[in-house]
Amino acid sequence: MAFTLAVIGVSVSAVTLEEPAEWVFLAPLLPLALLLFTGLYLFALPYAAGRR
Repeated sequence: MAFTLAVIGVSVSAVTLEEPAEWVFLAPLLPLALLLFTGLYLFALPYAAGRR
């Protein structure tokens, strides 16, 4: 949800502002990184539990 809102916010600011700041385009990377690490953790969880 946070990633989707960040992408929508970037799209709206790119359309309404003449030249938005560079950090506006980098804003979706934080929620995307969080999604990546939690997804990798959940993917590896069954394999780690199987070895116990």
